Amino acid sequence: MAVSALAPEWLSFPADGNALRAQEWAHDVVRHPAGELAIDGVSVHRLAEEFGSPLYVISEAEFRRRAREFKDAFDIAFADICGGVDVYYAGKSFLCTEVARWVIDEGLRLDTCSGGELLVAERAGVPAESLGLHGNNKSDAELRRALKLGVGRIVADSLSEVDRIEALAAQLGVRAKVMLRLTPGVHAHTHEFIATAHEDQKFGLSLAEQRTAEGNNSASVAELAALAAHRAEHIDLLGIHCHIGSQIFDAEGFSEAARRLLTFSAQLRDRHGIDLAELDLGGGYGIAYTEADSPRPAAEIAQAMAAVVAEQCAALNLTPPRISIEPGRAIVGPSGFTLYSVGTVKTVVVDAPESSSPSGSARQAERRYLSVDGGMADNPRPVLYDADYSAVLANRASHAEPVLSRVVGKHCESGDIVVRDVYLPGDVGPGDLLAVPATGAYCWSLASNYNYLPRPAVIAVRDGVPRIIVRGETEEDLLARDPGAQ
Repeated sequence: MAVSALAPEWLSFPADGNALRAQEWAHDVVRHPAGELAIDGVSVHRLAEEFGSPLYVISEAEFRRRAREFKDAFDIAFADICGGVDVYYAGKSFLCTEVARWVIDEGLRLDTCSGGELLVAERAGVPAESLGLHGNNKSDAELRRALKLGVGRIVADSLSEVDRIEALAAQLGVRAKVMLRLTPGVHAHTHEFIATAHEDQKFGLSLAEQRTAEGNNSASVAELAALAAHRAEHIDLLGIHCHIGSQIFDAEGFSEAARRLLTFSAQLRDRHGIDLAELDLGGGYGIAYTEADSPRPAAEIAQAMAAVVAEQCAALNLTPPRISIEPGRAIVGPSGFTLYSVGTVKTVVVDAPESSSPSGSARQAERRYLSVDGGMADNPRPVLYDADYSAVLANRASHAEPVLSRVVGKHCESGDIVVRDVYLPGDVGPGDLLAVPATGAYCWSLASNYNYLPRPAVIAVRDGVPRIIVRGETEEDLLARDPGAQ
């Protein structure tokens, strides 16, 4: 067993280099008896032959299963508290018209955060009342589009936005259904860039009380926004919202946020006679990218949150609000994988950490680099968030000794890393296919054309039939906006 001195502590040497860790993959991804990976009966060889690589691949059945799982789990947990839960799929994780239709088919609603995402929902035929609009800096054009469509809610992110929504609604002669995004001061245990409920960041209205300009009275920005929305002639204040971060495994953060927001609701009732009918506790439920991740089942999270809501409402003598949540990554992330072709393979010798040597002195170790035909343009999360992924040899089984490998892209950047550390068979070579699981969320959505690489297609597989749900770009697409190339 050749355990590498360069391997991180969480990465174990595989007992079976061909095995798939179930938490990282859609349920219908398996190895054929001959060793090739297949999704819903469709082999990766067929996918690569028909659609090329890199290629985003999504299991429609897995997406739908996970959507139903969240809806059912939270409905059951909150049935006796508020009659169930409204589940808004977070479109920012991955959205196209086909996915929007899956969302509605499964009884969910859709959360958008731009005019473009609203347009996708409109083209997909999503009922307006099932739509929400987020964003910390919505343009007037985006707000007008939402108001004209009659979306079910606009989540206001600042005091000035409340005033803008009121003015635009008055101009259009409509009533705006509004929720207020608050920052409850709960710091999720996640990467700094994806923790979104602490004070020092761009999102939301603070719950921290501040002295008012009129005198000694103090009020939070959140309270002032609630008063403004409540008094506005063209706004229906539905409730309040928070989102404490992303890729969270511990339910306590959600529970603490619920306690603070329910306390704020009670304060609005007692101080100003404002009764809020809805409370959105956001999303951010973590998924398994590697063996180091241990996501909790949706039912377990739902039961923990429901217990806190029931207890806090009883303590505050507060009528339980209608609860909503916003899973995105937890639905689409494990539903997809990315398929790459291997090109260059090279091994370099580097200094191993001193802690790996019994004498404490530096020693050398080998690191193998496997270059694939994609990279940071189709998955920028490793370079943005230091995100870790896994990978498997997809086109065949191998009984070669696993070797610590680094899967890298073809871009002109040293930070172009797809998978930082993974054990892969020692005989992986040019022409082999690698599959990187859990890439359904935030890969296509964040993709770019860096180095003028076309963005890959997105393929959905259902009942053994693969089909394009987002067409891959061509080089001509890349030049379409360049007047000098016409």
